[in-house]
Amino acid sequence: MKEFFISALKTDDEIQEYFIVKAVSIKVGANGKQYLDILLGDNSGEAPSKKWDIAEGELPALKEITEGDVVKVKAQVTNWNGQKQMKIGRIRKANDQDELDYSDFVKAAPEKAEDMYQFLLSRTEAMTDEDLKGICLRILTDNKEKMMYYPAAQKNHHAQKSGLLYHLKRMIMTGDAICNVYTNLNRDLVAAGVLLHDIEKLNEIMADELGIASGYSFEGQLLGHIIQGIKLVDRLGEELGISREKTIMLEHMILSHHYEPEFGSPKKPLFPEAEILHYLDMMDARMFDMEEALSGAEPGDFSERVWTLDNRRLYKSSEIQE
Repeated sequence: MKEFFISALKTDDEIQEYFIVKAVSIKVGANGKQYLDILLGDNSGEAPSKKWDIAEGELPALKEITEGDVVKVKAQVTNWNGQKQMKIGRIRKANDQDELDYSDFVKAAPEKAEDMYQFLLSRTEAMTDEDLKGICLRILTDNKEKMMYYPAAQKNHHAQKSGLLYHLKRMIMTGDAICNVYTNLNRDLVAAGVLLHDIEKLNEIMADELGIASGYSFEGQLLGHIIQGIKLVDRLGEELGISREKTIMLEHMILSHHYEPEFGSPKKPLFPEAEILHYLDMMDARMFDMEEALSGAEPGDFSERVWTLDNRRLYKSSEIQE
């Protein structure tokens, strides 16, 4: 059993512990010397780490370390710009003699994948619009296997096993609640937009069955999940005989859900369901990032800086609890 989990580490702690590799590369510093730049994680979080001094003869072994490996490190916990880091003294790949419980290393959504999938399936089956129901059922059945474990991102919100399912489920729950307030919204269109908006992350991101993303696919790098999603909906709309208007509205929801051109959306939302999709996406992403950041903070103290939240440090109340 691990003794040191990333969320509990404090500055100046000296540790010897196992972690899983989330990303790794050999880089060259300003002094012209090579160093190891590695992102280490466990089921409580992740921490960027560095091995600055690479001794002669160490490089071949370091180059064999790849994403998804479990490594044992001797390191000192440091703080850089309000973010927890580890300065590595020694590092090696785990071997067959190391007694490891892989549940210690894999960060997963807090709900069972099958339960979340069944929630999405039941919500889809309850749709009254047969066209929207048809395309969403097709998406769910065609992609069930990968949805069981896929993250919603490589590094940011919901970058965990079954993270995409968790993201979609909470967005649909929130969307249904919002539709009870804003009764002008078509709840089936909102739900369909949620189910479709990130579905091509399954083909944009490369991830293994532990939910660890190792990078982006060829098409993902050149097109991205927004364009990939539009292509998918365009093809399925024609195949399933869905009207051109509904197909294009679904495509527009995918196209506009990032809202700004610099984030990948060349069009802003042009009807209410597309507008609300953007805010559902932003709300769930930000609430996830805040929950993650505050899970490692002590009551009455501030979290580490969260760069996805404009580098804010969040406050955790000592009196007001969840």
